[in-house]
Amino acid sequence: MHESTLERHVDRDAERGSKEPKSDLSDWFRKFSSHVAWKMGSHWAFIIALAIVVVWAITGPMFHYSMVWQLVINTGTTIVTFLMVFVIQSTQNRDAKAFHLKLDELIRASHARNVFADLEDASEEELRKYEREFGALRERARKKRAAKSSKP
Repeated sequence: MHESTLERHVDRDAERGSKEPKSDLSDWFRKFSSHVAWKMGSHWAFIIALAIVVVWAITGPMFHYSMVWQLVINTGTTIVTFLMVFVIQSTQNRDAKAFHLKLDELIRASHARNVFADLEDASEEELRKYEREFGALRERARKKRAAKSSKP
């Protein structure tokens, strides 16, 4: 049963063509998004953002808390947030793929079932089946511990 699931995942990958053509633009964006995400996650980025908000708040009385004054911060934060969504998603996708590859290597190098190496491509029903299986394993382990602790 488990090997057939793995074979299905391998077959799906083969049908899709496991090698995606790499373009200069995608390589550039990967490097750019990694760099931006790294820099934006630094304490300096936070300090700069905090300074911008403080300067904006201090200038409120100068502009009589006008609509334009409010629009400046609203527009600026909206644009930055919108762009950062794509940058963060790109780096998260890359990190998740690297994490899965590392786990795949550990699974394949151990005595674990190889089917778990490609579990992210499993159907919802397959995932529920494995979840029930592990639930039953946890329950058996719990009962075993309870039986051991009840013995004198």
